[in-house]
Amino acid sequence: MTSSSSERLSTPRALARLLPFARPVLPRLTLGAASALGASLLALSIPLVLEVIVRGPIASGDFGQIAWGAAVVLVLGLAEAAMVWLRRWFVLAPATMVEYELRQSFYSRLQRLPVAFHDRWQSGQLLSRMMQDISMLRRWLAFGLVLLVVNVITIVVGSALLFRWHWALGTIFLVCSAPLWYAGYRFEKSYGTLARQSQDQAGDLATSVEESVHGIRVLKAFGRGKHALQKFTRQAETLRQTELHKAHAVGWIWFWLVLLPDIAFALCLGAGIYLTAMGQLQGSELVAFFAMATVLRWPMESIGFLFSFLLDARTATDRIFEVFDEENTIVDPEHPRTIAQPRGQLTFEGVHFRYQDASPSERDLLDGIDLVLEPGETMALVGLTGSGKTTLTTLPSRLYDVTAGRVTLDGVDVRDLTLPELRTHVGMAFEDATLFSQTVRDNVLLGREDLVPGSPEAEAVLREALQVAQAGFVDELPQGLDTVIGEEGLSLSGGQRQRLALARAVSARPAVLVLDDPLSALDVDTEALVEDALREVLHSTTALVVAHRPSTVMLADRVALLEGGRITAVGRHSDLLRESEHYRHVISSLEIEDDNRRDTRIREEEEVTR
Repeated sequence: MTSSSSERLSTPRALARLLPFARPVLPRLTLGAASALGASLLALSIPLVLEVIVRGPIASGDFGQIAWGAAVVLVLGLAEAAMVWLRRWFVLAPATMVEYELRQSFYSRLQRLPVAFHDRWQSGQLLSRMMQDISMLRRWLAFGLVLLVVNVITIVVGSALLFRWHWALGTIFLVCSAPLWYAGYRFEKSYGTLARQSQDQAGDLATSVEESVHGIRVLKAFGRGKHALQKFTRQAETLRQTELHKAHAVGWIWFWLVLLPDIAFALCLGAGIYLTAMGQLQGSELVAFFAMATVLRWPMESIGFLFSFLLDARTATDRIFEVFDEENTIVDPEHPRTIAQPRGQLTFEGVHFRYQDASPSERDLLDGIDLVLEPGETMALVGLTGSGKTTLTTLPSRLYDVTAGRVTLDGVDVRDLTLPELRTHVGMAFEDATLFSQTVRDNVLLGREDLVPGSPEAEAVLREALQVAQAGFVDELPQGLDTVIGEEGLSLSGGQRQRLALARAVSARPAVLVLDDPLSALDVDTEALVEDALREVLHSTTALVVAHRPSTVMLADRVALLEGGRITAVGRHSDLLRESEHYRHVISSLEIEDDNRRDTRIREEEEVTR
């Protein structure tokens, strides 16, 4: 998942990609940097004042002048503190605004990227980028960037001022500081790689936590909690080792940043005493020199920390823009068409499809699908496991795009419609019902942005959808329709989740309804009630229903048999039973699966009763 383009960029050019987000707040960031620079210049001016005090009032013993000198130093210190406060005031709000814009854009990008992208990326990696990396960039903009620029300027100005008293002292100080450049180069080479490894490993660790939390029922049911813990421990240990290597690299640069200035101090002290003894340097000048060198010590020592912060920010930028740089292959057409009054005719014309990670030697999963659903018709889609039924249902709403051929709605290629319009005309309900941590009302009316929440029309649509899905259980929940269901609806049973997901699809009132075995978790009696209600809804709606139960097949006007990536037979259920041996085999397989599922449910209910 590494973006090669970002790796080829230098650190300044990589970080410059943040400029579009930071441009609106650049004036305040600039004022913050100016305030920080003002604070540093005030600190650099104190040694100059000390020189005057030592040479004049202290040398003459004029205590009145010494008091005035002390007052000047106090004023300079207070002004420096005020500048530091101004820096924080100027930069904190803009930095949080950049963080907000980055998060908004990142989340929006995740919503627009196709399902194929989410198939390839771990959710933990995306979560760590969204939270940790963007937060790091906010801290770097508010603190790291400003102080790095200001401290570098401070070092340059302060080093130049060191020559003011004697060229030899300034030269010794600079020569002793020169190896820091080599140390910084070595540091960048090692720390940059470690920073990337650490942030990627943190993303993998987040993925493990998320998977364990979502799959806690499975882990407990199979007694695999210890196994999950061992896997997590290995990943955590790998991250710990990487963090230790990072700490070692930072410690190494800190060693040189502390040692070399101390060596410079010692050499300058010796040289300064000699020059003073030789009459080439005054005592006041020596005091001012060391005061200036002391002021420069913090900016020089901070360079290591700020440089590591810079590399962390660069890595975070790379990781964020890897997502921004992902190509979105499912977009609105340049010249969209529209369907004012959709009739609901859904047509597959020579449709081919293969997943991106499929081997070139593999045949297409869908290998020339030709199928026509007439307006108002209910078509059941049957086939053996792995035949591509679910994949076929993702094409009308463009969750995936066809590899070849086309899918049309009322004669219009679905790729010629804007995504919002297409997904208004085509609704879906999946076998794996996903619900959100919102109220029942919000979950069911998710696809009805046109309705005013709480309006009579919205309530009527909501109640009708719940009735069709036989989801009357919602009235028995603690707050009824306003009950906030748990994360992904795991606080509900599988059948309850499926009924709410079905109600959500029905409430959208699309021209075409695609149902991927939405009744698999229902008991026989509830399924019969839902099917009776669905017949009324589907009377005026075109429906493509993936069937994993013989009873679901009976709901359809016609049945399409998917075999070997192609539709090999279309007709009434009774006709296909009589004419197609493979169809009889598929139906027999569905009956066996249904019996096994029913036996499993009975055993589970008996266990609960005990």
